Amino acid sequence: MRINKNYEDNPQMPKVGIKNRQNGPDIVNHNIGRSWVYSKTVKNHFFKPRNFLVRDPKKSEFDAEGIVGSLACGDVMRMWLKIDPKKDKITACKWRTFGCASAIAATSVLSVMASEKGGMRLDKAMKIKPQDIIKRLGGLPDRKIHCSVLGDKALRAAINNWFKKTGQYNRVITEGSRVIDPYTKVTEADIEEAIIEGASNLKEVQQRTKIGIGYPQCLPEVEELIRFYKEKYFGQDK
Repeated sequence: MRINKNYEDNPQMPKVGIKNRQNGPDIVNHNIGRSWVYSKTVKNHFFKPRNFLVRDPKKSEFDAEGIVGSLACGDVMRMWLKIDPKKDKITACKWRTFGCASAIAATSVLSVMASEKGGMRLDKAMKIKPQDIIKRLGGLPDRKIHCSVLGDKALRAAINNWFKKTGQYNRVITEGSRVIDPYTKVTEADIEEAIIEGASNLKEVQQRTKIGIGYPQCLPEVEELIRFYKEKYFGQDK
């Protein structure tokens, strides 16, 4: 990001610029005084994303594919896997999505986690959570944490695709509980986890899960679940 050269001619425009990368936050909005700080790992994976697939894959080039998200909300994640059936491991993990620095970095580092050191076993890969990705990134700004949620879902969708293609139906794992948003595959369990981790209203739950952004029909039910889980864990005064 660079300073807009025209802002001096228009005092109403936000004065957004870059501070010294070593001595301060990366981006500061001088009107509101807030800043975002990205770790070196986030920057590295954003500017040099690993395993990003620019072209469309050839037929049978990969063993499994997973896709989550909706064009309606602008976030679609596709992931392709090559799998060693004898070792039950992921040998290659490619992906494609379009989004902010956090979304790209989170998916990039996830693809590394899944395929490094000879490849991750499928059972272990199915258990990767956004928290694991964020930890590997060295953290994310609170308001950008939601950008890490599609990658792990796409990975599980791809692994489930492999299980179905190879007749391993007993290994297919349905997401935590009933799906509330069919576009992003957000479940009741995802909403519950968001509340436990500090979300207290619809906006904050959406920031963490993206639920209802492309499928607003589910929002009344989401608000009911938010009230239920807040009372369950924190009491009525939360």
